[in-house]
Amino acid sequence: MMGLFDIIGPVMIGPSSSHTAGAARLGRLVRRLAGQEIKEAVLHLHGSFAATYRGHGTDKALIAGLLDLPPWDERLRGSFALAEKAGLSYRFVPTDLGEEAHPNTVRFEVVCKDGTRHTVTGASVGGGQVEISEIDSLSVRFTGERPIIVCRHHDHPGVIAAIAGLLYEARINIGNMQVDRSRETHLAQMYLEIDSLPPPGLEEQIKALPGIQDAMILRPLEE
Repeated sequence: MMGLFDIIGPVMIGPSSSHTAGAARLGRLVRRLAGQEIKEAVLHLHGSFAATYRGHGTDKALIAGLLDLPPWDERLRGSFALAEKAGLSYRFVPTDLGEEAHPNTVRFEVVCKDGTRHTVTGASVGGGQVEISEIDSLSVRFTGERPIIVCRHHDHPGVIAAIAGLLYEARINIGNMQVDRSRETHLAQMYLEIDSLPPPGLEEQIKALPGIQDAMILRPLEE
């Protein structure tokens, strides 16, 4: 059932919840997924975002999100100047992402501080809410409303079960899971959306498991 906050949306800097609050949250979720500062970004804008991104402030909101600013931050309107100060270069490219793409979809191509590159596709779906649909060619479905565990590990039997075991011991339920495997590197990337915040130390416990290369836990966007 839709709740009141689904209709009125979160607190934001105007004019539109989809074009500013949603855009800022979308950029911020990409920044959280990157796990570090983003230094370059190409933002492919689809549909209504492509048509109105300047007039509705979508461009400033997206960049504010990439700088990890929440939608209600008064600095959102000055995000371009903040990006210049932070060394973040960016450009907007109106793009047709196909008929199946939501009208407020953005495909982010980002380069992080350490040189790693990522491609993330997501949409502002109304009322300030967002949904990530693709991360580095892996189809996913995340909203940023719940904690996310991102884990890179060797593609061996038992690794996923070991992580699930730690979550079971912490009495944490898994709401959503996607795994992408590489035949060339024999590595896998796993995304787990969980129902509640993990206890202190769980991230380090996951990192200590055999076969784990790296792991991080992303808190909900409004945390």
